[in-house]
Order: sequence, then structure tokens, then C-alpha cells
Amino acid sequence: MPRSAKDLDPLFLAPADPTRRAVVERLGRGVATTSELAAPFDMRLPSFMQPLDLLSRGGVVESSKAGRVRTCQLIPQSFRPAETWMAAQHQLWQARLDQLDDFLLTSEEHQ
Repeated sequence: MPRSAKDLDPLFLAPADPTRRAVVERLGRGVATTSELAAPFDMRLPSFMQPLDLLSRGGVVESSKAGRVRTCQLIPQSFRPAETWMAAQHQLWQARLDQLDDFLLTSEEHQ
């Protein structure tokens, strides 16, 4: 479990923007150059670097440079803390809904 909600912020920022979400989805299919990632978007490369930098700072994407070509890849295990947090929330709310269901069924039986 993450030490604090702040640890989760970079992970939840990744899918919070359509451009970042598209980059994560594209990198989910494999490694790509920065130019390949930027191609589908109607923006110049320097502007495209902003969402890519945010993903990189958040630990979601890793990049390396060989000559003039920057290659990016997704770090799938970086999402594990968010997955753990969401599973815990799901479990908590499922238990609460089960309690409510039991209460309502018991209330109906006593009427």
C-alpha cells in the first residue's frame, strides 16, 4: 500500500488527460520513439514533450536516447500501487454494500 495519497497522484495523473492516456495505451503495445508517439496529435514536438515529461516524472514512462532518437517504454509495474489502492477501496465498499444488503434483508423479514 502506498505510504500516502500523494504517492498515488502521479499514477492517477497519467490517465487524467486524453493525450497522456493515449501515450500510455500506445506504449502498452510496445516501445516507440517520441516522434511516433507525437504523430497522432495536432501539436508540435516541444508541446508534446510536456505530457511525456509528466509521465516520465511520475515513473510511468522511461525514455532513453541514442543519437538524436529518443525511445520511450511503459513501466507497467509502476501502476501496481494504484491497483493495490483501488482493490482495497473495492473491497471496503463491497463489504459495506454487503452489510447494507444484510440489514435491508433482515429489516424486511421483521416487518
